[in-house]
Amino acid sequence: MKKIYWLIAFGFCNACVYAQTLIHYGNNHISKEDFLRAYNKNKTVTDDKEKSIREYVDLYTNFKLKVKAADEMKLDTAPQIKFDVNNFRQQIIENYLSNEKGIDKLADEAFNRLQTDKHVLHFSAPVIAGAKAEDTLKSWKAIQELYNAFKNNVDQDKALQTARSSGANIRNSDIGFVTAFTVPYEYENIIYTLKPGEVSKPYRSKNAWHIFKLTEERASVGRWRIAQILIAVPAGSGTDVQTAAGQKAQQLYSQLKKGDNFGNVAKEYSNDRMSNLSGGELPEFSTGTYNGDFEKQVFALKNDGDISQPFLTEFGYHIIKRMGFKATPSDKSDEIFISDLKQKVLKDSRVNTEKDIFNREIVAKTGMKKTKEVSEKDLFRFADSLMKNPTEAQTKAFPISNKNVLTFKDGVVKGSEWLAYVRESWSGTENAGSGTKELWDKFLLVAAVNYYKSKLEAYNPDFKFQMQEFREGNMLFEIMERNVWSKASNDTAGLLKHYNTHTNNFKWAASADVLIFNCSTAKAAEEAMTALKKGKSWRFIASEAAGTLQADSGRYELSQITGANQANTPTKDTYTAIVTNIDGSATFVKYVTVYAPNLQRSFEDSRGLVINDYQQLLEQQWIAELRKKYPVRVNENILKEIVR
Repeated sequence: MKKIYWLIAFGFCNACVYAQTLIHYGNNHISKEDFLRAYNKNKTVTDDKEKSIREYVDLYTNFKLKVKAADEMKLDTAPQIKFDVNNFRQQIIENYLSNEKGIDKLADEAFNRLQTDKHVLHFSAPVIAGAKAEDTLKSWKAIQELYNAFKNNVDQDKALQTARSSGANIRNSDIGFVTAFTVPYEYENIIYTLKPGEVSKPYRSKNAWHIFKLTEERASVGRWRIAQILIAVPAGSGTDVQTAAGQKAQQLYSQLKKGDNFGNVAKEYSNDRMSNLSGGELPEFSTGTYNGDFEKQVFALKNDGDISQPFLTEFGYHIIKRMGFKATPSDKSDEIFISDLKQKVLKDSRVNTEKDIFNREIVAKTGMKKTKEVSEKDLFRFADSLMKNPTEAQTKAFPISNKNVLTFKDGVVKGSEWLAYVRESWSGTENAGSGTKELWDKFLLVAAVNYYKSKLEAYNPDFKFQMQEFREGNMLFEIMERNVWSKASNDTAGLLKHYNTHTNNFKWAASADVLIFNCSTAKAAEEAMTALKKGKSWRFIASEAAGTLQADSGRYELSQITGANQANTPTKDTYTAIVTNIDGSATFVKYVTVYAPNLQRSFEDSRGLVINDYQQLLEQQWIAELRKKYPVRVNENILKEIVR
């Protein structure tokens, strides 16, 4: 129940007085715009729009009444809520420090590129920093000669031989299939302009000249989840080591085919220390994560749960199990995928250009100006002097420390902040060696961005609403915990009274006393069921299982029992089917005693249901009190406009 309230709260945003007020509660207002923002964010598909909206009016009003009560209790000043709100602010603020249109453009570009995987060959000629001019020229001439040879359809080996004849170090490699985010963005931009068979013009990076050749392309192969068992063959091992590893892998494969749990085998035998503790499971991946030979083995598994035969790579023998597959969405209706894609864009180097543009726009928005209180000469002179005694105390001791060096619409930056930036920059690595003038130019941008971040609610309505959502959600959770959830759970006398008053609400549906067996493999489940049928005690079976199964007993409604045949009523000493899960584990249930429906639950058996019922009663009583304290009035004319 708590989760339901949390989700509802998170969808609500702050009510401000706009031109049209839809709801009044006491002296407070909820605007039409605010209501629609919340409703449209949380609405579900319905055939009765008016009913849906009117129900949401009540739901939203009750939410605001509870938040009002929390405000009066000053719950927003509680240390934990203040900490959580500030922590949330720091988590999301970077998402608002970029040009939204620019980010959308980059996300669209990445989305389109993710539809196609490209197989690329890479050629490069290193350019060593500080190399002689003739050596740098040699690299350029060699890569240019290679490019011309490719354009003239010269055989690759012959073209490489000719380009290297001048002494230039030309490297070549088969990158395999790549997609968006697989290679540096500057390379990706080149690769995605090529058609199969085409070669890119030479491109100069900081350390080399590059050429890319596109050999083929295919539709995206999607995203995969697998687990693996690796029997490693160390580099340089002899044939005897490789043969022994192959035999071990084949032995494990045979065990898996007989029903052994893949995760348990991986934990015990896999040499991949990054995955064996998690049962061999690897992070979800797509094109370009692993080499082509490994990927081909993955793609050959057609169904979740399929296991490959052992195969050899440079690392040793692998056995892989398909855990899941997701096709790359071909349209933008998958909101979760698009949201994740934007987050990926924001964390990638491709966003830097857009961020630079946005940061310079911030300077104009904030109205930042340099004051006349401190000359540029003094700014630089005292910055240089600081380095003779770069202490925190010294940043506050110079004549410019307490003077305003920058002003904003409603804020200032002191000289001490500039000096602190200088001290931190020269003691770090990013700006180490930068001249004072260069540091000042960077400081102007940093100061503007910091000011903008501190006032972001005033500059960005979406950020303001998201912060308000989170703040009010925390306050709602806290006040519900105090006034409803904990109050109900801890009121034993009230719970017992509620149970005795409403015993008809707490009846068993058709139910049974059962034994539940959770087994590591289907084979272990079959063996346990056979032992039970032969009359062995379930506790004895569990104690002898050496960790391959867990067993428990209890009374459950038949609808709750996994593997039950809902079409037929079970009888005493019968069993459900064995249900095998995607991870290879298996479950079954034995019916010990079967009960008809509508038998009375005891108070202890009903406690969870009674608490839930009692919480709803307390909440209804509390809402009634709040509506009496803050009379609610809905503007029917505006509501009818919304319904239309």
